[in-house]
Amino acid sequence: MPQLRDSGTHALTGSDGVDAARSPQYGTGERIFGIETEYGVSMTGGERRIDARQVAATMFLPVVAQARSTNTYLRNGARLYLDVGSHPEYATAETRDPCDALEQDRAGESVIRGLVLQAQERIRAKVGEHATVHVFKNNVDSAGHAFGCHENYLVRRYVPLPVIERELLPFLITRQLFSGAGRVTDHGFELSQRADYLDEAVSSATTRARPMVNTRDEPHADPDQFRRLHVIIGDSNRSQFVTFMKLATTHLVLGVIESSVRAGRASGFQACTLADPNLANRAISRDITGRTAVRLASDRGDGNAAWHPEGSASALDIQQHYLDIVRKAVTADPDSVSGTLPRTDVSRVLDDWQGLLDLIAANDVAALADRLDWAAKYRLLSALGGHGRRIDPWRAQQLDMDYHDIVNGSVYPALVRRGMMRVLVSQLDVGRAVDRPPADTRAAMRGQFVREAMRCGARFSCDWTRLTLSEPVHGEVVMLDPFDAGPSPAFDEVLARLEQSASQT
Repeated sequence: MPQLRDSGTHALTGSDGVDAARSPQYGTGERIFGIETEYGVSMTGGERRIDARQVAATMFLPVVAQARSTNTYLRNGARLYLDVGSHPEYATAETRDPCDALEQDRAGESVIRGLVLQAQERIRAKVGEHATVHVFKNNVDSAGHAFGCHENYLVRRYVPLPVIERELLPFLITRQLFSGAGRVTDHGFELSQRADYLDEAVSSATTRARPMVNTRDEPHADPDQFRRLHVIIGDSNRSQFVTFMKLATTHLVLGVIESSVRAGRASGFQACTLADPNLANRAISRDITGRTAVRLASDRGDGNAAWHPEGSASALDIQQHYLDIVRKAVTADPDSVSGTLPRTDVSRVLDDWQGLLDLIAANDVAALADRLDWAAKYRLLSALGGHGRRIDPWRAQQLDMDYHDIVNGSVYPALVRRGMMRVLVSQLDVGRAVDRPPADTRAAMRGQFVREAMRCGARFSCDWTRLTLSEPVHGEVVMLDPFDAGPSPAFDEVLARLEQSASQT
């Protein structure tokens, strides 16, 4: 994939002063969410060694048999593929709400788990019944190789990228107080698995450098209206509560940024601009109390410099500042903000956000352990007698890897069974999300297209904006508006061709 540069910021209105939007959602605060998760793969046991590449290839045998490729789209509208480094990757279908995104993300775990169990049986037939395949929903393997969990947010093109860098990055860096997956390193216990592996604040690269926010311009939508904000800084989370909260809070912050740009006023977030985002990211990760002071930029402006005039602030200070501004915006226009999320209770999100910050400020890890991945791990490590810093590194690594093993791990499922980890979606919800796409985005058309093409035995291909039939009939549908669930005349015509070809065979 070529590394593209951002095509720039487009004016809010056309030259005649009329709003240039074509999508009805352009002038609202509604958003599209997506999560891309790369999984780590390994095998233990067995009479001979099978490396990660072979394990991953075995996992994808059913995919290749059906799709003739290791890169395919599923009947729920999601994308499944084998990424560089033998990492299975699942990208959720487009959703309009963090609740839906959470269900789609857990559906991805279910899809991957099914492939692994089939692969494990094949591998055991070759190397013995004790062979065990492990698939990790984490960000660092035992050899120190890093892989990612990327969040995608649709934002309006009238928001300049420098504004996002200046105003969103401090939030993303400090939200690891509740979104970090936790990890024991040479520095002790850290909040984030990704912090030590990120090189730049903003970049178009993804492999030669790892930025916190990727600026490669692939909007997967009308580029005159939208850009896709590709957030790389986040950890992979087992906690359903964290997955939901990181999406919901980021949406609310982005909403304030967009509305401020649209109104031509300052958001107030500029006060939190960091002097050195990379240094701050690492420092915050190494302090679970959230009290380490990080340096603020010197050019925050006269009005913003009044907030922490000494030029530094803690992660807790910064998170509280973001929450206060968001709460003020919600109070000023509750109906508009609540209307941006079809299923989520915005007031509940704000209360939960404040509750997390209060518990972190009180250093009450035990009270956080049923919601936050890092706190759950810290509690387990403490029970083993080490408080995370003195525990044997090998035992710590074993616990960490088991916690993230979505197939043969025992730690996380045990926490759920004992009511020690909050669950927001049921297995029934997840099962539905495996089979069905979200009904209120273009994923609905993609999922139906895939299902019908497979039923008819047709050859087809997809990407996020296009559906293509290649054999035995030809046809194509372009879907530039991710909010449009269709159907469109072009979509109906393609399905009619499919049905006609099936009836003739």
